[in-house]
Amino acid sequence: MPSLELDKTDIKILAALQKNGRLTNVELAETVALSPSPCLRRLKQLEESGVIRQYVALLEPARIGLGLQAFVRVSLEKRDGESINAFSRAVRSWPEVISGFAMTGEVDFLLHVYFEDLEHFSRFIMNTLITHPGVSDVKSSFVLNEIKHTTALPLSHMGIPS
Repeated sequence: MPSLELDKTDIKILAALQKNGRLTNVELAETVALSPSPCLRRLKQLEESGVIRQYVALLEPARIGLGLQAFVRVSLEKRDGESINAFSRAVRSWPEVISGFAMTGEVDFLLHVYFEDLEHFSRFIMNTLITHPGVSDVKSSFVLNEIKHTTALPLSHMGIPS
């Protein structure tokens, strides 16, 4: 997909929406110093071009009973296209996995996962992950304290300071 040429106003729109995706068009227009109609046109262009991928509500994991967060490193027996694709499809189907990455280096995949508790984690590892065909090794690290978590992408490289 070709990249959209963004100007300073577009970048300001993106920065404002990353802070609060529920801004009304009038509020957004005020924030970026535009009138509502041109602001809405720009917003629609950002959405249609795929720069804005989606709008979501971010939940607090502990408040919904997901108090255990971990990162799981997975190595596969084979690294051929079929094995990688099969594992990737499986990862997308597991609700415990909120992010999954194919990696370079010592492991093939890094999974960011949430669980109710250690028992839930153990069931996932024993009944789902290590029983998946092709998995050769699994290493896990539990999160003790979240130091930073943001969904906002940096925009400073585009000429607007963070």
